[in-house]
Formats: sequence, C-alpha cells, structure tokens
Amino acid sequence: MIRAARQEDVLRLTIDRTDKANSLTREMLGELADHVARAGDAKVLILTGEGPVFSAGADMAEAKAGLAVDPVWERLSGAIAAFDGLSIAALNGTLAGGAFGMALACDLRIAVPSAKFFYPVMRLGFLPQPSDPARMAALIGPARTKLILMAGQKIDAPEALAMGLIDRIVPHDDFAAVLGDLTRDVIAAAPQQIAGIKRMTGQ
Repeated sequence: MIRAARQEDVLRLTIDRTDKANSLTREMLGELADHVARAGDAKVLILTGEGPVFSAGADMAEAKAGLAVDPVWERLSGAIAAFDGLSIAALNGTLAGGAFGMALACDLRIAVPSAKFFYPVMRLGFLPQPSDPARMAALIGPARTKLILMAGQKIDAPEALAMGLIDRIVPHDDFAAVLGDLTRDVIAAAPQQIAGIKRMTGQ
C-alpha cells in the first residue's frame, strides 16, 4: 500500500489505499518511515497519494486500538524532518488528521485546487501528534493553528495558501512539471550545499 520509486536522485513515496481514502495503518506508517530513513544519498523526497485524497489520517479501527498515540507517527515525521535533501508533500487531495505530520515535516507543500485541510482531534477525543502543533504554528501562527486544531475548521486550498500552510496550488495535471521545476536546482547541487542551506534556514 506504499509504493516507493527511486529515479536517480529522487525518491517518491506514494500512499495507495484508495478504497480507504488512503487512511494509514501502523504497518504503512512504519514502511514510510523505513523508506525515508533508508533514502541514502537521495537529494529529493516526494510524498504523494493515489486517487482524490492524499490521506484521511489514521485508519479508524487501528486508531481506536491505540494507533492514535503510537510513536510511529513521530518516527515518520522525525525521519522526514531529518532528511538532508529537499522534501515535498505533493498533496493530490485532502489532507486530514495525523497525516498532517508528514506534510508539516516537509520543506515544501503543493496541493491541488480541490484539496481540503482539517485535523479533527477535538471531535475525535485525541491529542494531535506531539510535533504537529509546533510545526503548524511555525508556518501559520498559533491562532490559526488553534483554528484548525481546537475550533475544528476545515480549510480550503486558497485559504491554506493565504495562511502559508501550503506553498502553491497546482492543478493535478501540472504536478510533474512543477515538481521538475522545484527540484531542478537541488538535483544539480552538491549534497554539502543542500545540507548547508537547510541548516541556515533552521532545519
């Protein structure tokens, strides 16, 4: 349910569980974390989904059985945050719940015009993953973070762009061209230069 494709300097990970809105099981989260940790000398990491939804978050049956508080979420977001290259969340559709963690840990986020963003922890009775509120607040500020996490608001793509939650709105058919443009300079650069710029920007 996780497809990994390595093409030269680019590692692409695709969530493919379309019959369940790409909801994430513990096995899938562990597999994602393992792929990122083993990315080696890849200069670019792209996270995306299959179908009309990026991810609906945790598989609800597993969430109720303990996945909602499992450390595997932090292992995944921590591995993405520690990746030495450029990480991009290519959000092919709605991003919800715990799936926020992997997108927030990325360097860049692009999304289709129809994407929605919501993190319904208050309604479901869970706390967000530990690193998510701080990463979200660093992007959009504490008040807007509370708008999503506490007030339970669903944000559309234009509002997410205005907030700074995402960096560009891109029609799905243009993803390949835009990703090529965003990664061209990184692929051509030396690893030391890539890592140096990430350090200089506080990552």
